[in-house]
Amino acid sequence: MLEIKDKYFTGWTFIDLFAGLGGFHLALASLGAKCVYANEWDTAAQEVYAENFGIVPDGDITQIDEKTIPNHDILCAGFPCQAFSISGKQKGFEDSRGTLFFDVARIVKKKKPKIVFMENVKNFATHDNGKTLAVVKSTMEELGYQFNQKVLNAVDFGIPQKRERIYMVCFRNDLMVKDFAYPKPFELVRHVEDILLHDVSMVKHLYVNRPDTYYKDTICAEYSDKAIRLGTVNKGGQGERIYSTKGIAITLSAYGGGVFAKTGGYLIDGTPRRLHPRECARLMGYPDSYKICRRDTQAYKQFGNSVVIDVLQLIGIQMGKAIAEAETNERSGIQKLVI
Repeated sequence: MLEIKDKYFTGWTFIDLFAGLGGFHLALASLGAKCVYANEWDTAAQEVYAENFGIVPDGDITQIDEKTIPNHDILCAGFPCQAFSISGKQKGFEDSRGTLFFDVARIVKKKKPKIVFMENVKNFATHDNGKTLAVVKSTMEELGYQFNQKVLNAVDFGIPQKRERIYMVCFRNDLMVKDFAYPKPFELVRHVEDILLHDVSMVKHLYVNRPDTYYKDTICAEYSDKAIRLGTVNKGGQGERIYSTKGIAITLSAYGGGVFAKTGGYLIDGTPRRLHPRECARLMGYPDSYKICRRDTQAYKQFGNSVVIDVLQLIGIQMGKAIAEAETNERSGIQKLVI
């Protein structure tokens, strides 16, 4: 998680939909905004959210009356990717009905926040031959918003994990935002070895020592901004691969099996092991002060489903700059009219 000096959204409020562990919450709060409402259906995630933020998220968003949600400036939503039922040539708001995105849309329609900030898996961009994204775009435009989207990889923004996600930023049209740009990539300076725990007692149960472990002949001595595969366990399927700590982590997953399930295996002190939940937290940008779920199974799932805080912060900074630029241009235009 980045330390943010400029509080671009001081005095602004936001809501956190499909809140999970609160990645959006941490990112927006670091920029000065205040959370006034959260929603998350998973009870285990609700508990962790409440413990960290003192807010108990509402459940099942489909049952929430949008009129009861507090007014807010920014709506954040990492909504699940569901199939959009598109019939005939219909487009926009009507075609989003029956999906969880519709719940985002109906809240936007009622509350008209200044910014809608959404995240989803990379494949969302091409899902159903691009029709899904087209429905989201047309829906937001129909509701009076400028729509921006881009797929970004966390490894390009200081996080040693391959994690490609689509980030959608929508500004309300009357804000007259013209200069929004996604953050530019920068050189990676951290690798898996930099996020590892050094307390052996915390990770000793994660080591795997099996006779069916096989390594490549090559030895990795150099750092890389890619995952460096060293060997395998068993047949080498997903969750059975061993990587170097001098590279980056594979994408953390909420599901999947294998001896190194959800995190991948990493050769540490001569023996492979899966990552600890705290190490997963670090790979998602969560500070060590963040209180994680005490049940490891749930913790792995939660971080596999989470958002990368650093990337959200960097996008948030760009959002803040675009808003400030638009406000400056508006003031300048008013002064010219007066003169």
